[in-house]
Amino acid sequence: IIPRAVEKILMQMRVLQDQNWEFEMKASFLEIYNEELRDLLCKKNTGKGSNTKKSLPKISIKRNAEGKSFVENLTKTKIETKDADCGISELERVIATAARSRSVECTNINAQSSRGHSVFMLHLTGVHKEDGTRVEGVLNLCDLAGSERLDRSGAGSDAKRLKETQSINKSLSCLGDVFNALASGAAHVPYRNSKLTYLLQDCLSGDGKALMFVNLSPTILSKHESLCSLRFAQRVNKVELGKATKNVKYGK
Repeated sequence: IIPRAVEKILMQMRVLQDQNWEFEMKASFLEIYNEELRDLLCKKNTGKGSNTKKSLPKISIKRNAEGKSFVENLTKTKIETKDADCGISELERVIATAARSRSVECTNINAQSSRGHSVFMLHLTGVHKEDGTRVEGVLNLCDLAGSERLDRSGAGSDAKRLKETQSINKSLSCLGDVFNALASGAAHVPYRNSKLTYLLQDCLSGDGKALMFVNLSPTILSKHESLCSLRFAQRVNKVELGKATKNVKYGK
């Protein structure tokens, strides 16, 4: 999904560049592991089992003066916009670097089980060369780790895997609570109950727009997980976020 999305954006940029627009695009990749943010593009981050935690800059979710969220100290890698082939090559290196740093382990039901959620962030800025109009936006592509049943995954026999499972399930439950609140029009939406929901707050409120894909297993043994996923999707489908708006600053 990431390469295809970026390729589509680069195609549209080429069209707009002929209309005197200049663009800058930067990519970030992070992981939410046991309710902690990990920068997957940080050079000091050597992946799972890394002992460099104390030397890594702390990344955290902050709010700017306009109330928009950003991740402080998160690595941003520039992606070429004028040469699409070069841009895709740079993107592929970003994805490969992030893949080497992700927390992945073997469980009884998955040989390569993600032990946390990952979020790819594409920061876009465009400036019109004649009138100075400036547009900004962020595309967030979030890969949610699947919920786990301890009796099937075997994670309960390992303290580390158990903690990971509890963290994954808790954050997914918090995400479900956010969707329930949005669907019912509640006055308070509990975005701050997990790092995942707090990070995605701008995507699920205000001027953002969201789309979710749900993956299902075709096996009978996974019917419980498939039903849970379908019920989750049904809850999400009831949410209406409203019309997305552009973030535009007009020049003088």
